[in-house]
Amino acid sequence: MAKISQRTGRGGGSLALACAGVMTLGVLLPLLMMVTISLNPDEQDIMVSIGALRSFIPEVVSLQNYFEVWADPAHPFLRYLGNTLLITGLTLLFSILFNSMAAFVLAQGTLRIRGPLMILILASLAIPAESLVLPQLIMAGWAGIIDTYQVQILPGVANAMSIFLFYQFFTRLPKELIEAARIDGFSFFQIFRYIALPLSKPVVSAIAILQFLEIWNAYLWPVMVTRGPEHRPLSVAMSAYFSSNLQSWGNIMAFAVSMAIPAILFFLVVQKQFIASVTSTGVKG
Repeated sequence: MAKISQRTGRGGGSLALACAGVMTLGVLLPLLMMVTISLNPDEQDIMVSIGALRSFIPEVVSLQNYFEVWADPAHPFLRYLGNTLLITGLTLLFSILFNSMAAFVLAQGTLRIRGPLMILILASLAIPAESLVLPQLIMAGWAGIIDTYQVQILPGVANAMSIFLFYQFFTRLPKELIEAARIDGFSFFQIFRYIALPLSKPVVSAIAILQFLEIWNAYLWPVMVTRGPEHRPLSVAMSAYFSSNLQSWGNIMAFAVSMAIPAILFFLVVQKQFIASVTSTGVKG
């Protein structure tokens, strides 16, 4: 029986490893093709090699397509990149700050209606974001902030999932820690500022990654509220660039790779805290 169990365990492990390998290839092969095409300055060679094995293996390495994308006056990539970094950074900053404060009040405050409030917040997750676009657009028109940075930042600040994740973390804070801070004369906000928020770094990292990707790749809302390149993010600019350069696959892929690099770098910076937030099951007092 022991031998059979060992063989079954080995077989199951091999199957899991094979499945993981197939899934990894499914993710990496399109990325590899995108990078390979972006490094090839010959459009005719790209059209011939697409679909063949050599479309995954870079035979020519050139940054010509990248320089053309970055220096294109009709599509100012650096302006789009700056817009996206500004919008994403401010949205993340305000979202983490205000959502964590709201969650701390719900978790450690004395509000009698905090239970119903939390239920309402969770219920809002069931509402499709697309159904809120039109009311938000009307409100933005009333406020006169169409085609601005504000209209792209404000709707992303309040996030029900962020509040829920912070709430789950703050409810697990040791009561002894909170009571000790109160005895030392800490106010409610000081407990949040100096104790709860610093301890929630793994949650902050997880929320930062999830919201970063959501904001960085957002398309529907930005395309509805932006009119020109002054406030246009990369996601909308990518669509416009694709429409005007249908035959320049090398440049299109260079644009896509340039857009993906900041997101990859951001994930690499905060991945340790993100993994810690996923694997942690609570707070040890």
